[in-house]
Amino acid sequence: MLDVIKVIILGIVEGITEWLPVSSTGHLILVGDILKPDLSDAFMEMFNVVIQLGAIMAVVVLYFHKLNPFSPRKTQKQKMLTWQMWIKVLIASVPAGIVGVLFNDYLDAVFYKPLPVAVMLIVYGVLFIVVENRNKHQRPKVTKISELSVQMLLWIGVFQMLALIPGTSRSGATIVGALMIGISRSTATEFTFFLAIPAMFGASLLKLVNFGLSFTAKEAGMLALGCLVSFGLSVVAIKFLMGYIKQHDFKIFGYYRIALGAIIIIVSLVQLIIA
Repeated sequence: MLDVIKVIILGIVEGITEWLPVSSTGHLILVGDILKPDLSDAFMEMFNVVIQLGAIMAVVVLYFHKLNPFSPRKTQKQKMLTWQMWIKVLIASVPAGIVGVLFNDYLDAVFYKPLPVAVMLIVYGVLFIVVENRNKHQRPKVTKISELSVQMLLWIGVFQMLALIPGTSRSGATIVGALMIGISRSTATEFTFFLAIPAMFGASLLKLVNFGLSFTAKEAGMLALGCLVSFGLSVVAIKFLMGYIKQHDFKIFGYYRIALGAIIIIVSLVQLIIA
């Protein structure tokens, strides 16, 4: 029963932090280190990635009409624009897809630890504040996904690639990259949601294959529970974020990241001293 509660907490953390630009993987690593469910390290490493399937299904459900190129309620032009949007998503997915397949194990071995997570939290927290201050008196160049050029897509794709390092935040990295080249907050955020679909499905599939698909009944139940909880909380988080950015910028998330990163570094140093 205790492990069930711990998995529910992890699902809540994933659902809330996946879409807010604060690093869901970073939070899961840190919370997982505190809770320590009675599950193998190999399973928990896989769990922290595959639990994102619940979160991504929230995007599919909330934006199903916009994502569906076969919708009978769309005109031919709208269907064509939907196909074009999917092509843009695939183009922007290329950099992270290549690097993820080639270097996934290396990145996990080197960076899947509290200290690298803390550093990336702080670096991108500072970036959010700097970019938002720079953009304060500038009008965005792009306000629709249909206006994104191939060059812009590749730039966003490179930032998503950098988010393979835990603590960076996939949504945070792609939003920062988009803001830097003059894309509006709402367009950057919505495109980040759509860009997550192939990225997170691909990452989850890779983790499942590496794990071997050999679950015990308990592991399968825990994974399903975590995905279900993350789905529910993701629906809430997505609606909150889209409403929030209509009136506010992203600097509050930058300050949060810096504060959290600093706390992690302090705690890590204290643990080293005590040890």
